[in-house]
Amino acid sequence: MALPPGTTDEAFLREVDEEYRREQATQIFRRYGRWIIGAVVLGLAALGGWLYWQHHQASKAGAQGETYDAAMRAAEQGQADKAIPELDKVAKDGGEGYAAMARIAQGNLLLQKNDAKGAAAKFAEVANNARFEQPYRDLALVRQTVAEYDGLKPQVVIDRLKGLTNPNSPWLGTAGELVAAAYLKAGNRAEAGRLYGQIAQGGEKVPESIRQRAVQLAGVLGVDAIDQSKDIKAQ
Repeated sequence: MALPPGTTDEAFLREVDEEYRREQATQIFRRYGRWIIGAVVLGLAALGGWLYWQHHQASKAGAQGETYDAAMRAAEQGQADKAIPELDKVAKDGGEGYAAMARIAQGNLLLQKNDAKGAAAKFAEVANNARFEQPYRDLALVRQTVAEYDGLKPQVVIDRLKGLTNPNSPWLGTAGELVAAAYLKAGNRAEAGRLYGQIAQGGEKVPESIRQRAVQLAGVLGVDAIDQSKDIKAQ
C-alpha cells in the first residue's frame, strides 16, 4: 500500500494506531455508554450530596456557635436564668464539641447559684460520655470533683483524679491539688508532700499561683520543693 506523499512510516503507524483507538472507544461507548453516563451522574449526585452535607454542617455549627456565644454573654451579664436554657438547646442539638462545652458551662453557672448537686450532674454528663473527646471529659471530671468534694471520701477523690496527676498531665496543678488535699485528709502526709513537690516543679503547665502554694505546703510537709520554673526561664 502506497503512503500519502510526505508521510513517514512512523507518522503512518501513529495515524493507524490513533484510528484503531478511536474505533475501540466508539465500540465501547456504544456497548457501555448508558452505564458510563449513569455512573458519572451518580458520582456527581454523590459529590453534590456530600458538598451539601458539608455546607449544612458548617451552617449548623455556625448557628450553634452564635447561640452558645449569646448564652455566654448573658452569663457574663449575670443573667444565668436566661443563659442556662439557651445552653440547654446547644447541649441537646449541638455537635459534640459545643454539646460538651454547653453542659460544662451550665454546670459552672449552677455552681455560681450554689446548686452543687445540679452542677455535678451536668459535669457528670460529659465526664461519663465516651462520645466526647478526652479533654472535655477530663475537664468535666475535675469540675465534678470540685462540686462534690466536701461530700466525697478522700479515697474516692484519689481514685477518680490520680490519673490526671502525672508530670505530663495538663491537669497536674488543679487535679494534683485536689488529690494532695485528699491525701492530707486521709492522713497520708508522705504522699501529699510528694505530690505537692511534683506540682511545685511542674513548670509552665502549672499556673504560678498553684506552684507557689505547692512549694509552701511541700515545705510544711518536709519536702524540699523549689519552684524551678523561674530559674529555667532565666537560663
